[in-house]
Amino acid sequence: MSSHLAKNCTSYPYLLSSTRRYSSNGFWTKPLNFIAGERVRPTNDNRSQDFSVVEPATGKILCESPSSGKADVDRAVKAAQEAFQIWSQVPAIERARIMQKTARKLADNLEDFARLEVTNNGKPIWEARCDIQSAIDAIDFYAGLAPSMTGQHIPCPGGSFAYTRREPLGVCVGIGAWNYPIQMAGWKSAPALACGNTMVFKPSQFTPATALLLAEVYADCGLPKGAFNVVQGEGETGHFLTSHPGVKKVSFTGSVATGKLIMKSCADDIKSLTLELGGKSPLLIFSDADLDNAAKGAVMANFLTQGEVCSNATRIFVERSIKDEFVKRFIERTKKMKIGDPHLEDTTFGALISKAHQDKVMGYIEGAKKEGATILYGGERVTPDDPALADGFYILPTIMDNVTDDMVISREEVFGPVATIMTFDTEEEAVTRANNTQLGLACGLFTKDVQRAHRVAAQLEAGNCWINNYNNLPPGVPFGGYKQSGLGRENGTATIDHYTQLKTVYVEAGDVDCPV
Repeated sequence: MSSHLAKNCTSYPYLLSSTRRYSSNGFWTKPLNFIAGERVRPTNDNRSQDFSVVEPATGKILCESPSSGKADVDRAVKAAQEAFQIWSQVPAIERARIMQKTARKLADNLEDFARLEVTNNGKPIWEARCDIQSAIDAIDFYAGLAPSMTGQHIPCPGGSFAYTRREPLGVCVGIGAWNYPIQMAGWKSAPALACGNTMVFKPSQFTPATALLLAEVYADCGLPKGAFNVVQGEGETGHFLTSHPGVKKVSFTGSVATGKLIMKSCADDIKSLTLELGGKSPLLIFSDADLDNAAKGAVMANFLTQGEVCSNATRIFVERSIKDEFVKRFIERTKKMKIGDPHLEDTTFGALISKAHQDKVMGYIEGAKKEGATILYGGERVTPDDPALADGFYILPTIMDNVTDDMVISREEVFGPVATIMTFDTEEEAVTRANNTQLGLACGLFTKDVQRAHRVAAQLEAGNCWINNYNNLPPGVPFGGYKQSGLGRENGTATIDHYTQLKTVYVEAGDVDCPV
């Protein structure tokens, strides 16, 4: 039984005990890398790169860890290159079986993974369970697609023909974000592995645990050593990965600023690149909308994972005639959210990821107030009743009014539980203002008019649009952004294009046509 992350384990030897309550000692050691089928400690001797892993709900330090250095990255990429020679030749149906077995093993241990995710991330347990299920669904989905990844047969004149082959790229790098740690690891690894690639995955330094355990489950279910590796670290580690000449593709989820740096680091080798970056998404509420559903949609569009969601619709445009009634219902639902211990079943709103991020979000709120915005609800730090949570990073879900399009809070991604209310008078006005941003990850609208719904959806400049719902992402649905919100797509069959390369083979059935 493993003791790398836990002294007391439950049903699966890789997992932290689900009985852990607010202890920073005895349950964690340094996060480890997983390279070539085994746990290894990062070797970076640059002590300035050490980072702390903190439990958001309590503010307690779980452990200290060094970042992986260049030697660690070289070792992981080499292991992935060696594994690629094996994994890329495994028949697709066998790849599918290994992935399906992995999905079943995750499902059997969903509760333990969810508890660990809550400890590491601070989101409520009900959300964490959904995140684990999302990773399971992605692995299952791409396992199902693996045997169907075929090319085309193209007839040519004179009995000649051509055919295409869909071939894996090689070593892929996945870099995840802290808001959805296990989901990111699943979403990025599943299509890569299904296509015959291998992967080196770097989780966020804030949430290092579940990717490591996913790697062990993959290995336990038959994935060759080195086919899925994990390296822990901060930004420098990420740069070593994205600039490594042995890497053929990078998939990154994170900020726009970091995404631009990654594009530059990939340019020298012209690596394939998928970027899922920030958002400043609009939600349009028309006067004919079902207001109860619209209010529920606004909650789901702003306060999942404490507002730390890139697709969140933080700019809510409400048709003027229904503003007061919509706001009333929105506030009523928001007030019902229970803030507290994210391990408890009745908690609906947990802790932000860190003290620094809590301060950043509060800075945006205070800045908006100085610019003339008013607080309808929330807008302040809060301490739950449980003394064990006194040092956790909590902010009340916040609804702001009297917000204008030119305010900082309307233009920049807050990445926290802050919804802003703005009114509009015409459909054309709403669409124009909704599109007035350099970002375009997502959008949504509530209306009973089916013609308007499709007309507006076609005009909104975003990669994902929800009609009469928000933040619903089944694994078969592509996800990604327009404009500076990114490149490429995650999930759905479209992702196969981003993890394979197409080879054309022409077969001549006659003589060569030559002028001499």
